Parts: sequence; C-alpha cells; structure tokens
Amino acid sequence: MLQTPATLATPDTLAHTRTRPLHWLATATAMAAVIAAAGLVQPATGTPADTAEPAAKGPQAAAPDAAAVTYPLDCKGAPQAVTATAQGDLDGDGRPETVAAVRCDAGSGTPPHAIYVLTQEPAEGARPRVVATLLDTPQRQSATELTVRDRTVTASLLGYSGPEVPRCCPDKKQLAKWRWSDGKFRQELTDSAARSV
Repeated sequence: MLQTPATLATPDTLAHTRTRPLHWLATATAMAAVIAAAGLVQPATGTPADTAEPAAKGPQAAAPDAAAVTYPLDCKGAPQAVTATAQGDLDGDGRPETVAAVRCDAGSGTPPHAIYVLTQEPAEGARPRVVATLLDTPQRQSATELTVRDRTVTASLLGYSGPEVPRCCPDKKQLAKWRWSDGKFRQELTDSAARSV
C-alpha cells in the first residue's frame, strides 16, 4: 500500500523535540513507578495461599543427580559407571526425572547396561532414588543415544543375534522407547536387521 510522504519538520519545530537528561530522568521515574505498582497488584484467585501447589513442583525443580545414587547393579567388586543420562518430566507431575544408563566398569569387554529412572522428593536434603528399571543387565544389551523427549525415553540397544557372536562385536540393533502410561512404563521395540554395528 502506498503512503503519503511525511511532512518535513522545520528547524524551529525540531528544537522542541530534543531530549535532555531531565526528560530521561522523568521518564525512567514514571516507568519505575508503573512497574512497582504492577508488582503490588495481585490477581484474585479462588484458592487460598496455604492450599497452593508447592513451589518445588514448578519447572524450576532440578533433575536428580545420577552420580548421587547407589544402583542395584552387582558388579562383583568392580565400580559402577554412569555412561549416559537424560532428563525430563516423564509422569507429568512438573518435576523432572533423570534416566541413567549404568554398567560395571570392568576395564575390558563390553559389559551390558542397565537403564534406571531416578526421582527425588522436593524436601530439603532428599536424595535421588531409583524408581524403575527400564533395561536390566541379564538382557545383555548396551545402550547408546539415550534421550528424553515428549515424556518418552528413547535408546538404541546393541545386542547379539546368537551365542557364537563375539562379545566385543554386537550385531543386532533395536530402537527402544518407554512411555509412562497407567502407572507404569510401557516399552516399544523396533528391530533392525542383524548386521555388524
């Protein structure tokens, strides 16, 4: 759309439009007063303050620290190693959970992974704890590409097509997804063709 050109100001009309420090000070003072007044006005709600949701359930809650947990993984005296973590709110309660891929730090070979879900109570000093096992070591799989997105845990699982396959060289890959539904995690697996991975 075409617009008409603006009228050019004459030098004597521009003299009245120059700003001086006093103008800026007055503007800043007025803005500060408006912001302060807006902060004092609270919207009316039908919920009394003492029954409101705890602040810890908000999005500012921190995800549990995977390094602060003792995992139910028997390593026969070898240390445990957390190899991957992902965080997200899996159950919709407003607090993030941590998903951790853990294995024994055996020093050689390819020890299988376990995948655990960790949660932490909002109380001061509460420690994170394991609330679910998504993958256990007897399944003899290694987990890679661990993510949490849209309340779903996703991992690539590497395994073996048979007992004759060397433990160093998994030849089977599955995409695994776990989603919280009806009070438990439901798993979905997509197989890849047996091949060297």
